[in-house]
Amino acid sequence: MSFTVAIIGRPNVGKSTLFNRLVGKKLALVDDTPGVTRDRRPGDAKLVDLKFRIIDTAGLEESSPDSLQGRMWAQTEAAIDEADLSLFVVDAKAGLTPADQTLAEMLRRRGKPVVVVANKSEVRGSEGGFYDAFTLGLGEPCPISAEHGQGMLDLRDAIVAALGEERAFPPAEDVAETNVDIRPAAGEGTEDEEVEPAYDETKPLRVAIVGRPNAGKSTLINRFLGEDRLLTGPEAGITRDSISVEWDWRGRTIKMFDTAGMRRKAKVQEKLEKLSVADALRAIRFAETVVIVFDATVPFEKQDLQIVDLVLREGRAAVLAFNKWDLVENWQALLVDLREKTERLLPQARGIRAVPISGHTGYGLDRLMQAIIETDKVWNRRISTARLNRWLESQQVQHPPPAVSGRRLKLKYMTQVKARPPGFMISCTRPEAVPESYTRYLINGLRNDFDLPGVPIRVHFRASENPFESKARKRR
Repeated sequence: MSFTVAIIGRPNVGKSTLFNRLVGKKLALVDDTPGVTRDRRPGDAKLVDLKFRIIDTAGLEESSPDSLQGRMWAQTEAAIDEADLSLFVVDAKAGLTPADQTLAEMLRRRGKPVVVVANKSEVRGSEGGFYDAFTLGLGEPCPISAEHGQGMLDLRDAIVAALGEERAFPPAEDVAETNVDIRPAAGEGTEDEEVEPAYDETKPLRVAIVGRPNAGKSTLINRFLGEDRLLTGPEAGITRDSISVEWDWRGRTIKMFDTAGMRRKAKVQEKLEKLSVADALRAIRFAETVVIVFDATVPFEKQDLQIVDLVLREGRAAVLAFNKWDLVENWQALLVDLREKTERLLPQARGIRAVPISGHTGYGLDRLMQAIIETDKVWNRRISTARLNRWLESQQVQHPPPAVSGRRLKLKYMTQVKARPPGFMISCTRPEAVPESYTRYLINGLRNDFDLPGVPIRVHFRASENPFESKARKRR
């Protein structure tokens, strides 16, 4: 991106609505309640012919540095320092307030380009608030409606005027044309080939961090990054938006999603919390590997087990992280207890990797990342059809399929139809009659014999086609 823009303003002036308008997606949570946004959220924006990086920030309110509002102010100041230009959003409908004057003075001291944006200018009677914005001393305000998309061309011109043509439109880099032969080499790419593809160690990895409120998810990500990138504190439920951050681990790009804490469904009553949980669920579906953060001082609450079950039903690779290990006294006894409970309470994820960590001190984070990589390898694994059919034959010898209604089931053929997670198809007679117990027997056998621990495994049965069926119909 050519430059970075931060959206600044007091609460409930429409900053997140403008952010969603510029990125073209409903990424940020929007609600009538003031103070919805707390962390700074980056995104890739496009405004007519401008392409830039944009940062949504929390509504600024003066408060003590130790309070939640004070920590939100610090996050917003970091976004202003990072950005090349600030969009100072004011509410043209409500007019200026003393908080707007305070923010204008702060931006003036920074000495960076500022564009004053008079939002909600489509409302009748907003002219007074628009003209009041001239008194901020930051230049001519730009009237827009973020909700309806009005005034976007004027906003584009104001950004170009504030930054300059050269900064807004950097020269494109010349890319040398190369002729690449995409044809497969001799003996490669044929349908009959049975090659198990190697795992790509350089591919970027998407990881979501989920768990109950106040389990230490944001603190864990900050420790990975080595900076206070996400808002943290002793209060439960600080995180609302699902914020993504990128960093490198041993030369590999990791895109990590911080999510809102998920409480039991019966306790989620407020609309804003429902939106936060829905955003967390979208992050789970988008991620490849999901780290479920447990509070080691009160592990295996009912909600913890439900979150793990949700992740597995979505087909994601799961890793357990027992956080706050620095608060545990008799850690050896607790480790034995956690291992026993993991095997007993999560039979659907037999062999799932669990790592004791401390987001506060950094203990165990390297082992956690190694567990994430190893689980992702299993999640992406493919097994050749020849090996699967040899395995299926041996399984039937050890434990033949049961007879249903006096007729023995016959499993004829097996192949892997997908990975991420591993999915298998078995051709058999009467697939609807295969008992659930025999399906579990096959899944457990796959998990043990092909080393597929801790990932969901899908097994589907399909009736084999009868080649003489069409001839019999013709005779009729």
